[in-house]
Amino acid sequence: MEAIVRAVDVGRGNTKFIAGVKNGELSCEMFPSQAHPTEAVSEFEGWGIKRRTVGIPVGGLVYEVGPDVQLAADIFNANVLQHDRYCDAPEYLALLLGALHYMQLDRIDLLVIGLPVATYKLKRQVAALERRLTGEHDLGKGRKITVRRAKAIAQPAGALMYYGMMQNRVAQLRKERSLIVDPGRRTFDWLVTQGMQQIDKRSHSVPRGMHDVLHTIVEGISRATDSHYREYELIDAALRTGKKPVVFQKEYDLARHLPLARKIPEQAVAEMMHYVGDAGDIKNIILVGGGAFFYKPALKAAFPHHTIHEVKEPIFANVKGFQCAGTELAKALSTGRSSSVPSIPSQDAGIGSGGHG
Repeated sequence: MEAIVRAVDVGRGNTKFIAGVKNGELSCEMFPSQAHPTEAVSEFEGWGIKRRTVGIPVGGLVYEVGPDVQLAADIFNANVLQHDRYCDAPEYLALLLGALHYMQLDRIDLLVIGLPVATYKLKRQVAALERRLTGEHDLGKGRKITVRRAKAIAQPAGALMYYGMMQNRVAQLRKERSLIVDPGRRTFDWLVTQGMQQIDKRSHSVPRGMHDVLHTIVEGISRATDSHYREYELIDAALRTGKKPVVFQKEYDLARHLPLARKIPEQAVAEMMHYVGDAGDIKNIILVGGGAFFYKPALKAAFPHHTIHEVKEPIFANVKGFQCAGTELAKALSTGRSSSVPSIPSQDAGIGSGGHG
């Protein structure tokens, strides 16, 4: 029987996951990384239409998660995953189990998950998370799922694997030094690798992601309108589409706030350069992540002698790479192979080297 492998990337902005695999094609889905607690399961219906959420029981509460979760938000709700130990929070587990719910499976043989680079360096925390995710989990309404094995890796590592496979360059990447840059919602991550091995002292992450960009603009709008404006998602959509958002019933020009907002990527890249230098020894610079579009100018300005490589649907690059690597690892484990696994970056003998760690 072929092993069932699935990948989930619980980001601070969105939870991305592999919904299905058919004839080698990966089906990806995502929903906002918001989990709203309640004491009991509700049908969440309004006007006769059930909203697209599910109630996940964790720690005596039920957390509503899913694509329509913003309909469950209250005015005092905070983004609880905006801290360095977010994977310890019950909301993190609720989001991950919500992703497993939408996969419609009752077992997963290998679950691959991603963590920010700085968190991934904390090996005890990583091991604890892998243990926490292994075993049987309650998905609510009588449904359960068994995860036989869980493996956590650095988020940008998946992007390198995915880039190599899409460009048919895995063999070349094993001989080259690469920099993978992943601006997410909360963190700005980067990974420097020699071949498929992470160079730990040159890889890190800082809390300078798209949340900070949006917060800068939202604060500017608040000052300009003498209000407490907080529509982060509306501003995010406006930046991505180039369309003016409607603020207090009028189209609002964001141009006045962009110079200050662009300082966020500049600051993030400047911090990265303390670790990376001028990247003169780096062959490939690969940009992924949901904030790639806004961070590319700052990255290009910092490394004018390099071509910045991008991938299609950068927001799903990590989770697709996790899935590809997990599939190869599962095959290797079932046959006893190790040397031929097209690995992804690691610090130990886990997925990165094709071992059994």
